Amino acid sequence: MADRDSDSDDNVKFEWESDGEAEPSSAPAFRNSDAPGPSTLANEEVPSTALIEEYVAMGFPKEIVVKGMKEIGHSDADALLELILTYQALGADDAVGNCSTSGCAPQSVEEVDDDDDLDFENWDGDDDDVGGRGTNCDDPGDEDFLQEMSQKDKKINSLVGMGFAEDEANIAIRRCGVDADLCVLVDSISASLVAGDFNSRNISDHQVMDRCFDSFGGRKKARLMEESKKRRMQYAQGSGPSFAGSHDEPTRIPDPMVGFNLPSDRKPSMTRMLPEQAIGPPFFYFQNVARAPRGAWTTISKKFYDIQPEFVDSKYFCAASRESGYIHNLPIENREALLPFPPKTVFDAFPHYKKWWPSWDPRRQLNCLQASVATAKFTDQIQRALARSGNPSVQKHVVDECKTWDLVWVGKNKVAQLEPDEMESLLGFPRDHTRGIVKTERYRSLANSFQVDTVAYHLSVLRDMFPNGVNVLSLSTGIGGGVVALHRLGIRMRTVVSVEKGETNRRVFNGWWDQTHQTGKLVEIADLKSLTNERIASLVGRFGGFDLVIGGSQGEQSGLLYDYPRILDAIKSAMARM
Repeated sequence: MADRDSDSDDNVKFEWESDGEAEPSSAPAFRNSDAPGPSTLANEEVPSTALIEEYVAMGFPKEIVVKGMKEIGHSDADALLELILTYQALGADDAVGNCSTSGCAPQSVEEVDDDDDLDFENWDGDDDDVGGRGTNCDDPGDEDFLQEMSQKDKKINSLVGMGFAEDEANIAIRRCGVDADLCVLVDSISASLVAGDFNSRNISDHQVMDRCFDSFGGRKKARLMEESKKRRMQYAQGSGPSFAGSHDEPTRIPDPMVGFNLPSDRKPSMTRMLPEQAIGPPFFYFQNVARAPRGAWTTISKKFYDIQPEFVDSKYFCAASRESGYIHNLPIENREALLPFPPKTVFDAFPHYKKWWPSWDPRRQLNCLQASVATAKFTDQIQRALARSGNPSVQKHVVDECKTWDLVWVGKNKVAQLEPDEMESLLGFPRDHTRGIVKTERYRSLANSFQVDTVAYHLSVLRDMFPNGVNVLSLSTGIGGGVVALHRLGIRMRTVVSVEKGETNRRVFNGWWDQTHQTGKLVEIADLKSLTNERIASLVGRFGGFDLVIGGSQGEQSGLLYDYPRILDAIKSAMARM
């Protein structure tokens, strides 16, 4: 048994837990396609149908509202209202064009059930209007505009159903695009904790040409001001200062996201020169989601000697996609992949799924692995929908949902969630790595972990550099993906100081440490805040320094990435004094 120190109180807590479902899933059921979504005020983003309906409820024709939003956007409610009133003053025919006067009559808001049931009863794929609401406009641009809004509403409903705020969902969609996968949006929201940019929203000042208001009389002006006041009170979202780097160019994510090189490459795709102060040891390796908020990666790079991040999609190492960025000072030459190579497709990883996989589902890799799982009600609705209709439109909608929630085919028209042990396999962990904790916690811990094969490829350069083993400081890596990668590489760990806040994660990592008969010393620290400069100096003196500092930044721990430079500087200062 390896030596172990701990400053946590895990050893005095005894709670019976099971592998069963302990809490309801957070995945929403299918929503009616005509259900309105939440309003939004983020600059330059596609508005929701609900926002349009709010203007319609005020008595404005839908076609004029859409035209106004297409003209100047919807970020400035006052300017938009002024423009809509201007269109009405000019006359509906002149303002809208192809819309008839009768077609521009005021409409009422359609009542929609607020449940989450799937409704394919009348969907035959021939209705192209968003939400089943027809428009009297013949402009195909309006149709595309509304179609995009419907897609956005659906994404927002899913994110809100997972517990995220509407404004967070809106900003993530603006950042990543309406077509972004749900897991990418979830990662983006989580990464926003790093930048803190949800306080940086400002209402822009769109100006409408003065000639638009020449025909306004006093009564119309009074109405305009009153409505403007109401809209401002309803939609104002603050004007806090933006975070450092928010005005930088958006992070350029490479496509394909292959990092500096892949195992199949014969030589690195690039060479890089590190500044002298960044050269290890100690080596450091810090991970964050790839699609971080605007300017976040620029800010992170500046804190780590202006080192450029390495962006990698794990789909090149396994059968599932996980887009991550890594800031590190490791060599990029002479990397070696773990053998045997893991399966790269779903059918190679889980051959039994091929039997029921329909020909119209083109997926061969899973989209992403996430903490939220689909409910039994949700998957049952898919089965009933397919039993009622084999229409390609229904099938396409089902594929989109399967991609969003990583559902696999387990029977005729029957889909199911991946099991935790299957996620363990895809992520490169040993079978039953997370077994012994409740199932929902297993999903959550795995969703916030490293992909071991990807990380091991990067860390493999340490094997020849440290033949006698390494001292490791592990910072918030969850269930120990970085240390598991070192173990699978055959690199002995003389000492591991593990800083992990999550009690469940600590229990999982402890179990793995014991079961793999590690001979090194494990020191556990429960709170990163307790890792003061004085304590770091004490640990450096006790163990002779650290060879590798590895840190994760997933989910709720995203903000910790900004603590890592301080910790790294304290380690380097203490080692310089040795």
